[in-house]
Amino acid sequence: QVQLVESGGGFVQAGGSLRVSCVASGRTFSGATMGWFRQAPGKEREFVAAITWAFGTTYYADSVKGRFTISRDNAKSTVYLQMNSLKPEDTAIYYCAVRLAPVIRTVEDQYAYWGQGTQVTVSS
Repeated sequence: QVQLVESGGGFVQAGGSLRVSCVASGRTFSGATMGWFRQAPGKEREFVAAITWAFGTTYYADSVKGRFTISRDNAKSTVYLQMNSLKPEDTAIYYCAVRLAPVIRTVEDQYAYWGQGTQVTVSS
């Protein structure tokens, strides 16, 4: 049974940084893609970033490019999202998800497993 557990969310002032983590368990992820999505109050969930387990290929939404960095530690089965220069509009619940294929997609229905989410709040 696949489990994804996020942590590291919190409260930060605009311009600050946070790192959220996602520990994955329950199967081998070598052929998978890990994604981060977020959902702000009153809005639909949106793609943030993704990385392939095997080659570390990454892709970012335009809104976070240059500010966020996704990375993975294969030995720890953990994916990170380092968020710098945070803005109030980054406030959302951040979810990690697994896509059981080594090609990045940005649509949430391409991801089979989801974590419970972690709240990130950025004050102005």
